[in-house]
Amino acid sequence: MHFMSLSEIATDFMNNWILYISMPIVASIIGFVTKIVAIKMMFQPIEFVGIKPIFGWQGIVPRKAAIMAGIACDTMTSKLITPEDVFNKLDPDRIAQEIEKPLLQSVEQITREVAAHYSPGLWESAPESVKGMIIRRIQKEAPEIVKQIMVDIKSNIDSVFDLKDMVVTNLLRDKPLLNRIFQEAGAAEFRFIRNCGAVFGFLIGIVQLVAWALTHEPLIMPIFGLFTGWFTDWLALKMVFNPKYPTKYMGFFEWQGLFLKHRSAVSAEYGRLIASEIVTPHNILDAILRGPLSDRLFTMVQKQVQKVIDEQAGVVKPIVVFAVGSGKYQEMKRLVAQEIMKILPDTLKHVEGYAKDAMDLENMLASKMTELTIEEFEGLLHPAFQQDEWILIAVGAALGGLVGELQVIVMEHLATQAPAAEGAHALLGSLFGIG
Repeated sequence: MHFMSLSEIATDFMNNWILYISMPIVASIIGFVTKIVAIKMMFQPIEFVGIKPIFGWQGIVPRKAAIMAGIACDTMTSKLITPEDVFNKLDPDRIAQEIEKPLLQSVEQITREVAAHYSPGLWESAPESVKGMIIRRIQKEAPEIVKQIMVDIKSNIDSVFDLKDMVVTNLLRDKPLLNRIFQEAGAAEFRFIRNCGAVFGFLIGIVQLVAWALTHEPLIMPIFGLFTGWFTDWLALKMVFNPKYPTKYMGFFEWQGLFLKHRSAVSAEYGRLIASEIVTPHNILDAILRGPLSDRLFTMVQKQVQKVIDEQAGVVKPIVVFAVGSGKYQEMKRLVAQEIMKILPDTLKHVEGYAKDAMDLENMLASKMTELTIEEFEGLLHPAFQQDEWILIAVGAALGGLVGELQVIVMEHLATQAPAAEGAHALLGSLFGIG
């Protein structure tokens, strides 16, 4: 390998100054672009594109959705929030009050349909005043049914509400949402990764410039390009999560993993996303009414409805049983319970505003996140980077090496244009007083 003298370096720099100046700029671009590509590859595409199982790509987070959702859910349900946290702030009396109006309208319709179905002749022949009295008596007790159902739910929350199933189901069903949680909670960290790629790339480019000036070795370009893509990816990922605690380097430079340093901001954003997208009143109520434990809720509803029907029937219960038959009477009570279960989802929409304010999940989650240990907090986002991060680093290295090889091709092209280049440099020298 031939090392050039200082006079040779100076002459070559004057003749090819554009090329020399471009080296740190191109290295900076390599660092910047490879970070953008790496971040994109973490989240896109949502579904596999290519020929399975090898030739193609699917974003790491969507591809590992089940694992990611499980990790997020385990941390959330074991450290941040419990079913009791969700329901203990809800007042059964207030809920009954909130849905009283829509519930009363639905109860009237259910009463008419059920009565006409099981005893059409008796119901049709009854005076409107009697029908109205029956409907009003049932309506009067309807809010009490809801209140008692809420009391039963709060007393038996673990038997009717599976928080973990609700969280995982929503995340797996909506992969773009899973992406958003990682992207938005870690927005500052992703910006840092992208920007530090450009800074470190520029610094490496200066070293590349010196090495090229000394040796003119064509292999320097792809080697430095590969190194720039690899090193900047690796270092940026390391600096986001390491060290876990503030540490001084060289006696004066202090650094802490950026994700951990910005703990308060990340906690607030994470709490906002979880409270607004996953653990919402709508999703909670939907999970109770339609989730894997909804059969147990129906049993509770049926018990309360049958109790109220029997109480309201009172002294006329024997007449009602005689008119419709004992078997049909029991079936009628079950049908009323079923019909109430059908209307509950729409009826309970009226309580979502109150539930959101009462639960205050966003602030509760953000507050509890500050109580996590450093290791637990790191586990919220780090899995998105850890899963196959070596692939991202390898892609960054490959892209950097490719750009370096393109630089060599450009230089070889410039060498073939030497006479024209010398003329151009002479012209530039005369214009700017160089040479």
